[in-house]
Amino acid sequence: MARLTRYSKFESELDDIDSGELMQMIQEALLGQGMNDPYDPDPNARPSMDDLFDAILNALAEKGMIPEDMLAEAMQAAGDIQDTRLGQQIQKMMDKLQQDGFIRKEFEDGEGGGTGQPGDAKFNLTDKSIDFLGYKSLRDLMGGLGRSSAGAHETRDYSSGIDMMGELKNYEFGDTLNLDTTATLTNVISKGFENMENSDLVVRQSEYSSSAATVVLLDCSHSMILYGEDRFTPAKQVALALAHLIRTQYPGDTVKFVLFHDSAEEVPISKLAQAQIGPYHTNTAGGLRLAQQLLKRENKDMKQIVMITDGKPSALTLPDGRIYKNAYGLDPYVLGATLREVAQCRRSGIQVNTFMLARDAELVGFVRRVAEMTRGKAYFTTPHNIGQYVLMDYMSNKTKMVN
Repeated sequence: MARLTRYSKFESELDDIDSGELMQMIQEALLGQGMNDPYDPDPNARPSMDDLFDAILNALAEKGMIPEDMLAEAMQAAGDIQDTRLGQQIQKMMDKLQQDGFIRKEFEDGEGGGTGQPGDAKFNLTDKSIDFLGYKSLRDLMGGLGRSSAGAHETRDYSSGIDMMGELKNYEFGDTLNLDTTATLTNVISKGFENMENSDLVVRQSEYSSSAATVVLLDCSHSMILYGEDRFTPAKQVALALAHLIRTQYPGDTVKFVLFHDSAEEVPISKLAQAQIGPYHTNTAGGLRLAQQLLKRENKDMKQIVMITDGKPSALTLPDGRIYKNAYGLDPYVLGATLREVAQCRRSGIQVNTFMLARDAELVGFVRRVAEMTRGKAYFTTPHNIGQYVLMDYMSNKTKMVN
């Protein structure tokens, strides 16, 4: 009698899932870990290896990739699921993520009270993992835009010697000698070498690709997860995608990241991916002030702030370092200080483009005022389309930013 083989929905072995595929499956869980309690957020939360185990288990279950016999055994297990065949298989996947350089396992000690036991194990995302997540986020967002590549920022200004696709012009002092041989020789032959002047030289104009310095301001106040919607995880995905876009398509540009809440601090992209929401207010003035300090160090044609927020300004750092807070309405004291920072951005030639994740009437008015003051843009978006808006804006023509 022929042997009967029964196939589950997922016909391959779980061993066949490589680390890259697994990272794609759990990318949102990796970026959103620690934010599952909207009423008592912990800004210092760090994901554990148990969190990673659960993320992989959930991803496999959602995609129907668990063989039926393994699933049945795990569901009927009286003890810990990690002791079942399925649990052991997931442990192997976690080990492979470490071996392939996507995560780095650590144990808490000292003040953290760790004992070095498995229950104390945390993990960090590596640079390889951050780059992978940025690439994946960018690919997903660009797919939504219907575009697969992007060039450099386009402006109305021209300079010779960058992109030899422009029109011809007579040479002027200071131009790079990207001579158009045919046109130049025609002038020389018609006038003779003895009568040749600088203006007889003909150069081909090229499109001038401006360089940009960008600071992304990310709101991590409590409201970003409070109202039944995680707005912070999509914001972090946008940040990773933008960083990857700039690194690969605009190597002359720079991007830095600032978290603003009761105060504000710069955060490297390696730490941004696992940043958490806290029980914070919204110190927009503090974020704008720090962003300006970072942009002053940059020698770029264009300087801009990309602000992603869902709340009106509700906090302010006082001269003595104390934090003044008022979450009720649009406090005139907080608003005045915030608009002074906006005015300083305008005087420094810094454009502020705001991506708003809420539509409160007072908030809409504030955002439009910011845009008008800095000749920036205001976008009213959702967590589902914010990434496309940010990337479209970044890649759009920056003619208003370069004279």
